[in-house]
Amino acid sequence: MTKIKEIPKIERPREKFLEKGPEVLSKSDLLAILIGSGIKGKNVRQLSEQIIKKYNKDFLNIKVNDLTEISGIGNAKALQIVSAISLVKRFYDEKNNNEIIVSSLNDVLTLNYDLRNKKKEYLVCLYLNPANKLIKKEIISVGLLDKSLFHSREVFQPAFKYNSSKIILVHNHPTGDSNPSNKDLEIVKKVAYTGHMAGIPVIDFIIIAKNDNYSFYNYLRKDNLNIDYVASTDQLSIFDLLELEEPKYDVKITKSKKIYFHKYKTDNNHFKLQNRRYLGNKFKLLGFIEDIVEARCGEVNSFCDIFAGTGVVGERFNKPEIKIISNDFLYFNYLCLKTFIGTSSYNEVSIKKKLIILMT
Repeated sequence: MTKIKEIPKIERPREKFLEKGPEVLSKSDLLAILIGSGIKGKNVRQLSEQIIKKYNKDFLNIKVNDLTEISGIGNAKALQIVSAISLVKRFYDEKNNNEIIVSSLNDVLTLNYDLRNKKKEYLVCLYLNPANKLIKKEIISVGLLDKSLFHSREVFQPAFKYNSSKIILVHNHPTGDSNPSNKDLEIVKKVAYTGHMAGIPVIDFIIIAKNDNYSFYNYLRKDNLNIDYVASTDQLSIFDLLELEEPKYDVKITKSKKIYFHKYKTDNNHFKLQNRRYLGNKFKLLGFIEDIVEARCGEVNSFCDIFAGTGVVGERFNKPEIKIISNDFLYFNYLCLKTFIGTSSYNEVSIKKKLIILMT
């Protein structure tokens, strides 16, 4: 057996790391640095190679008991390795935390705003954990204007797959009428019964139309009155018996009644920003965007419209008390943004003279 001291210094894991950085080291070399030392008859590099070879595909889920089965790895070294993995996973999860909490009808409508303009009927399911965190959003079926094929198993099979504890169903009416049909009521009864039998309650069934929505929350709530406390999936299994208060789902919603544009800017045949209809123009979403900003940001002192395009979003928030920051690559857009949102002064008489020259 070659001892680690007999290996040239530049090839030893620690020295190699210090000299060239971690990128040039193999997984077994990095693990060797973490373990520190080998055992009689086996140097640290050989020991780490054995671990990587045995648990390579499932290394991030390795347990202390798995490591102690390897000769030369005691509790202390096993704890070192597992703790290091857990620490890295914890930091990674915190850095990449994109949790979406669904606690109200507003949250559901935000996640499914695109359904308002669909020409076909969609049935969408939101799969939630006990803390109302969105696990997965899936399209269950896409039908014609007056028909949507559906079976309960299509809803609840993914629920078991994702270990979901509750679901919310969302359905659109392309006709523009949000009132439930007999077909809708039939679906609600079917999924509510299946959810009750499966232990996965249906919190809400929402119908979205062009300018309105309908919620079956109160209808479904009758069957879910006994579900007041649940175990948190964020705890280890040893804590699963702890009962934590379930996050409340709020069915109330407020709508913005404001006009899309300041009236004085659209009178007298003035140039209208919204007439420049680029692909991706947000004109139809302005009221929705303002609702979200008001709900999440409160009082706004400055508003940044990145890649503004036509500029309709920045124009919506263009008020004396709000600083607007807006940009775009196209020079034509830049001129429009500077004209409508800029603060520089202008000479109206001079502009009229130039327009007369251009028209003649």
